[in-house]
Amino acid sequence: MPRLLTYNVHRCVGVDRRLDVARVAAVIAEHAPDIVCLQELDVGRARTGFVDQAQAIADQLAMTFHFHAAMRVEAEQYGDAILTAHPERLIKSGPLPTIPGFRGLEPRGALWSAIEIDGVTLNVINTHLGLVPREQRMQAAALVGPGWLGHADCVGPTILTGDFNATSVTRPYQTLAARLADCQRSLGLRPSVKTFPSSFPAIRIDHCFTSPEITVTAVKAPFSPLDRMASDHLPLIVDFEISSI
Repeated sequence: MPRLLTYNVHRCVGVDRRLDVARVAAVIAEHAPDIVCLQELDVGRARTGFVDQAQAIADQLAMTFHFHAAMRVEAEQYGDAILTAHPERLIKSGPLPTIPGFRGLEPRGALWSAIEIDGVTLNVINTHLGLVPREQRMQAAALVGPGWLGHADCVGPTILTGDFNATSVTRPYQTLAARLADCQRSLGLRPSVKTFPSSFPAIRIDHCFTSPEITVTAVKAPFSPLDRMASDHLPLIVDFEISSI
C-alpha cells in the first residue's frame, strides 16, 4: 500500500533552533514513505550553510527528486520538492499568482510529478500557499485552473498536497475541496489530525486532497520527540490505495 508524507521542514531548523538536515531525513526515513513532498527547503543559501537540502535529503533516502525554487536571490534558492524511489518524471513546476503591488509577500509555487506505482501513473502536485487570504484565494483558483488540476494531462489518480496555510473553514480550502476530496474527511476523522505547531499541534493547515481513483486508508501525524523537534510542523502521513474508476 503506497504511503505519502508531506512535510514543511522549516529549512531544516528545528524548534530547538538547530540546523540539522540529517535529522529531518531521519524523521522521514522512520516512516518509510513512497512519496515525499517537502516545503521550505533551502538550496545554496548562506543562512543554512550553502547546503542543497533537497539533494541531501534525497541522497539520505536513496530517492530521486525534483525541486522548484519559489524564490531565487542570485545563487540562493528556497522552495519545495517531490522525492520518490519509484520511476517518475517532472510534468511541470512554476510560480503561483500573487497580489500585484503588495510589498513583502514571499513568492509561492507548485510542482507536479508523474510517479509510476504498481504500473499506474499517479499525478502528485506539491505546493505551499501564501499567508494573506486574498493571495491564497488567487493561488487556490490557479491550482484548480487549466494550468494544474484542470490541465488536459492531469487525468487519472491525482494527489494535491502541501502546506496551504489555510484551515478547513477558509475559502481557499473550500475551493480545493470542491475539486478533490480532503483525505481526512474521506475517513471521517474526528478529531482531525493536526500538524502545527509541532510542539502542540492545534491547527490543520497541511492538507492532502485526492481524486476519486484514490482510496485513503489511514492518516496520521507522528508525535515522537524527534518528530516534534525537527521542524515547526509535524509530517502528515497518508496511506492509500489506487483503483481504476
